[in-house]
Amino acid sequence: MIKPPKFYDPHRPVEGSRNRLPHWSQRASTYFVTFRTVDSIPGKKLRALVEARHRFKEAQGPRPWPAEADLDYQRRFFGTVERWLDAGSGECPLNDPENAGIVEETLRFFDEQRYLLHAWVIMPNHVHVVFETLGEHAPSKILQSWKGYTARQINARTGRTGTLWQRSYFDRMIRDWPHFGRCVRYILRNPRKAGLRDGQCVMGTSRLGDRFRGEQVGSGVAPLEEP
Repeated sequence: MIKPPKFYDPHRPVEGSRNRLPHWSQRASTYFVTFRTVDSIPGKKLRALVEARHRFKEAQGPRPWPAEADLDYQRRFFGTVERWLDAGSGECPLNDPENAGIVEETLRFFDEQRYLLHAWVIMPNHVHVVFETLGEHAPSKILQSWKGYTARQINARTGRTGTLWQRSYFDRMIRDWPHFGRCVRYILRNPRKAGLRDGQCVMGTSRLGDRFRGEQVGSGVAPLEEP
């Protein structure tokens, strides 16, 4: 029998931190995360989007917002970032199968020790992962480990220098089974949505994630819901 994942629990403490983006976490919970290469989105475009997002929030006032405003916010801002990433901007080092293999091997290395991998896709310039943390292992530390190790290995292999990954990352605590299913399906449809052919990305699922293969996938932005 497959053990169900642990989801966001409103009755348990939530820990907050901030890099360039706010990050919220609970011990032993399940997350949808996206991290991207440093040149995947031009800085000028991203700065303009951040300014527009700030103006939107000021116009709407404090949360909770009406459902229509909340959906509009997701489509305008998080959905825009996803479209930019799928356009394949930048150096796209993960187009190289050996570089993508380094990332997948790194994701798998501490699976079932520090976290449980449920679904992942390694795109040319970004990575999506659904995973569940175990024990006291914080998602921020897990991401730091993934990004640091893969950057060193890929730079050493290719002879490149400098920063590989964007410092910040997007993360969302997964609320429940429907949200979990939407996140996994989002990952499974990402290559097709970006116009990639078979073999142009690396994708995988756990036995739990396998349940969502073959299901019809919607076109919403559900994985980017904020907790």
